[in-house]
Amino acid sequence: MEQTNYGFSTKVELGYEEAIAKVTEELKKEGFGVLTEIDVKATLKKKLDVDFKPYKILGACNPPFAYKSLQSEEQIGLMLPCNVIVYVNDKNETIVAAIDPIASMQAVRNEQLEEVAETIQGKLKKVIGNL
Repeated sequence: MEQTNYGFSTKVELGYEEAIAKVTEELKKEGFGVLTEIDVKATLKKKLDVDFKPYKILGACNPPFAYKSLQSEEQIGLMLPCNVIVYVNDKNETIVAAIDPIASMQAVRNEQLEEVAETIQGKLKKVIGNL
């Protein structure tokens, strides 16, 4: 698993569609549902008539933790849901990456959110690690 300053990712030995199905399954095991799916390739083709690599953004939500976060910080919805991306890179490798909630919540100075962010980070790292 690779870590950046705002997320973590892994190369998977799966095809693009298989990787989407697998990460969705692993997210469910950790209590996440996928609320949104943005097909970046299709959107860019439709809106700009450009060709782009397979790239999908999944908006993952863990309802109990989202509720707890919203109770602690009314505007935390600006950072929800947690984005997970699946794409094919220039080497034709399938990559899955997730946002690091600790990094994304650093701008929010609310101690009550730190525990939630740590828990969600652990769950998302487990999802990526299980791929």
